[in-house]
Amino acid sequence: MKIDKADILSRICYTELVYDRINKKLDSKLSKSAIEKMLFNIVNETQEMFFHKIGKNIYVTSRERNMKITINSHTYRIITVDKLNKTKQI
Repeated sequence: MKIDKADILSRICYTELVYDRINKKLDSKLSKSAIEKMLFNIVNETQEMFFHKIGKNIYVTSRERNMKITINSHTYRIITVDKLNKTKQI
């Protein structure tokens, strides 16, 4: 299955709880708009070869930003963001 980055970018969405989860995982205090802008930019700048659909989720791995974004492939809702472990990457 080919992943359509433009479709993801146009439909990406968030729940209220995910903002706190992202700040906790990244050890940051970013505003909602800063989180949305950051994730949009990461998805936009990441080549599609680094998008992987596993089960119901799409994983976007940005080695440049040292992050992996998990997106629900049905709703395009951001699930979480993780810092990459330098020795283990998806």
